[in-house]
Amino acid sequence: MANDEYKIVDAYYGKGGVRLMRVDRQGPVHTITEIEVKTHLTLSSVKDYTQSDNTDIIATDSQKNTVYILAKQYGIPTIEDFALRLSQHFLMKYPQVTKVHIHIDKLPWQRIQKGGRQHNHAFVMNRDAYRYCEVHQNKHGRPTVSAGLLGLQVLKTTQSAFRNFVKDEYRSLPDADDRIVSTVVDAKWVYSHLEGLDYDRVWEIVKTCILDEFGGDPDRGVFSASVQNTLYMAEKAVLNKIPQVSRINMVMPNRHYFAFDLTKFPKFGFKDNTEVFMPVDKPSGTIAASLERNIQSKL
Repeated sequence: MANDEYKIVDAYYGKGGVRLMRVDRQGPVHTITEIEVKTHLTLSSVKDYTQSDNTDIIATDSQKNTVYILAKQYGIPTIEDFALRLSQHFLMKYPQVTKVHIHIDKLPWQRIQKGGRQHNHAFVMNRDAYRYCEVHQNKHGRPTVSAGLLGLQVLKTTQSAFRNFVKDEYRSLPDADDRIVSTVVDAKWVYSHLEGLDYDRVWEIVKTCILDEFGGDPDRGVFSASVQNTLYMAEKAVLNKIPQVSRINMVMPNRHYFAFDLTKFPKFGFKDNTEVFMPVDKPSGTIAASLERNIQSKL
């Protein structure tokens, strides 16, 4: 069969799982950044696939080495800055590279605190949420930078309802006027422009928006008619507070807590049960939505 009968429509290659830690020392105060990097490169030809010609390939081992060398040369101010540095390096150094995708995960190390003081060189892993970023860039094009958080598990014991949903022959779930609600939040947002951005501050603002819309005032809380509405309010808060964010996506799967049925044990004389619950995470509902700015409304 003729070779032109088929064509490769998408191809990339790269290195994943490149783990490194950088330690910056300023006298007795040490700062650490531990990351895991994934690189994807797309080349101007596919002759390595179709003709067994490897002359344009930048070996994935070389890509791995580049990560360590650039971390030594330029440091890691933020994971977004470092991802941009890597992307620009591959596009500028190698004329055959036409497109780059960089993904970086950051491990959540925090300084140990004692008596209100932060330790100079001792750290503890804080797993409340994981941070990551991505850069997509074509040669001679502007980079697209996105960032995100993963695994932010939240729960509240009241002020959450779910009622007035479809009633038909398949429904078994009763209306709930007040229930425990829990979810594990994943969020990803895209920047429309990068000038003057403080990536670290933005990440903290997004996390705070999610927690504020979920929990509300520390004393009074905030009522949620559904996970869908809470998700929307959190995304709206992010777009209101961070003008550089053009779009945000959130995923919030249900983690159910069902009251344990004690009516099966009448000898104990339990009249009700509002204290003992059974966690159930599978099967679970998944709620997701993306919110972006309506540019037309401003024209």
